[in-house]
Amino acid sequence: MKTLRLAATGLAVSAAVIGLQVTAGAQSGRNHDDRVTATLVGRQEVPIVSTVARGRFDAKVAGDESSLEWNLTYSGLQGTVTQAHIHIAQRNVNGGIVIWLCQTAASPAPAAAGPVAECPQTATGSLSLSGVVTSANVIAVATQQFGGDLGEVIDAIRAGFAYANVHTNPSLGGEIRGQLLIKE
Repeated sequence: MKTLRLAATGLAVSAAVIGLQVTAGAQSGRNHDDRVTATLVGRQEVPIVSTVARGRFDAKVAGDESSLEWNLTYSGLQGTVTQAHIHIAQRNVNGGIVIWLCQTAASPAPAAAGPVAECPQTATGSLSLSGVVTSANVIAVATQQFGGDLGEVIDAIRAGFAYANVHTNPSLGGEIRGQLLIKE
C-alpha cells in the first residue's frame, strides 16, 4: 500500500511540474499586446507631494516586445514640467530612470536616451504627450544592475516594478507618480 501511495504521489508531482512548464511556456510566448496603465498622483511620489495635479499613463507593448507605444496626459500641475520618465522600482521606493518621456533645455535627457520630445512649458490645462520607445531609448542603471534592454523594462512592468512620473519646477523630485500595471 505504501509503494502504491508513493507512486501515485510521484505521478501527481510530475504532472504538476509538467503543468507548470506548459503554463510558463505559454506565458513567455506571448502573441498579444499588453496594455499598461497608471494613474499619477502626488501621494504616490516618494516623499509624497501635496498637489491637486493628476495624470494618466497608458501604453501598449508590441506583441514581439520590440516597442512600447505610450501616451501621457496630465493636468493641474503646480508649476511647469521639467521632465517625465519611466523608472524601475517597486511602490514607495525611488528608482533609476530607464526611459525619458520628455525633456527641457534645463533638464535634458542623456544622449543614450536617443531622441526625446520636449516637455510642453505650461502649468495650466490638460496636456498630452505620446511616443514610441524601443531598446535604443532605454538607459542602463548600473546601481540597480539594470542592463538597459526594453525586454527588462517590460518584465519589470509586468512584475509591478516600474512607475511613471512627471517632474515640475516646484517638485524637482516629481510632482505626480503612478505605478505601471498590466491591464487585462
